[in-house]
Amino acid sequence: MGIQYNQLGDSDLKVSNICLGTMTFGQQNTEKEAHQQLDYAFSQGVNFIDTAEMYPVPPRADTAYSTENIVGSWVEKNSRDKIILATKAAGSARGMPWVREGNHAFNRTNLRSAVEDSLKRLKTDYIDLYQLHWPERNTPMFGQYLFDPEQECEYTAFAETLEALDELIKEGKIRHIGLSNEWPWGLMQFLNVSERESLPKVVSMQNAYNLINRTYDSSLREMGYRENVPLLAYSPLAFGHLSAKYINDPVAQGRVNLFDGFAQRYEKPAVTLAIGAYADFAHDLQISSATLALAFTYSRWFCASTIIGATNMDQLKENIDAVNFEWGEDMEEAIEIIHLRFFNPAP
Repeated sequence: MGIQYNQLGDSDLKVSNICLGTMTFGQQNTEKEAHQQLDYAFSQGVNFIDTAEMYPVPPRADTAYSTENIVGSWVEKNSRDKIILATKAAGSARGMPWVREGNHAFNRTNLRSAVEDSLKRLKTDYIDLYQLHWPERNTPMFGQYLFDPEQECEYTAFAETLEALDELIKEGKIRHIGLSNEWPWGLMQFLNVSERESLPKVVSMQNAYNLINRTYDSSLREMGYRENVPLLAYSPLAFGHLSAKYINDPVAQGRVNLFDGFAQRYEKPAVTLAIGAYADFAHDLQISSATLALAFTYSRWFCASTIIGATNMDQLKENIDAVNFEWGEDMEEAIEIIHLRFFNPAP
């Protein structure tokens, strides 16, 4: 299969089907290591880079903005017109008062501040894809899966958010807009308002998607198809769980053991059983569990690009090489059998 290039929704962006995620830059990876990753990915045909103002993760006051600064120091040394650069604005109600002094509502003032600050750090005149990192309103997030009306809060009107982004597009500071960690109601509100008010249409949806988290399949896949808003899949390895390394060694080196707060989504009852079943299937195929998980996501027709991340070059090379694995109908059938045995265990 190899690296392919897909048009991102209704935009004019042609993105590689692998996107290099950067949330380890400035925390687990130094600037030198980050640049090595970027150089290698770019040399392999990856033209799509995703970052965010609040990166690296886990977010902390003393590391905030570091990732964009590191990406920017690489961008200024390379051909900007050959890079599809995406970043994200942090939404409200998620803490992090150190990011733009806690002014996270998606209104004109805050979005302009976020974009202009990101442009400075990224050392560029424009951002190709500007995304709202998560909904400003009350929604289940990051391992939660049930809407709770008791958590209701105020949020900026969708029209105001789109009007603010429209102004930034007209000024040439951003080219296209996308959503992240969004749900069907939110996507439809943005689409309806953009059509009714002749405002910019979102061109992508960046949500978690992998073998053990397939919420997108039942909640957004039809909508993405009919409205031409493709998926940008993040966490294809489920924070390393789908490499099966934590089954083999519960204290293995990785984000889950290095930092608090990464276990919530994966402490659900059927997760370990599902990962074990997929690992056994990968063993039967004589490939690594990571290659199986990545090949699965790379093969999804609704996924414009899969966002990969790595902390060392060996991981990065394996992640990119997995795009060459030939996915067949027999594999699809076998995966679905496991999926129906352990249905969506880590939403």
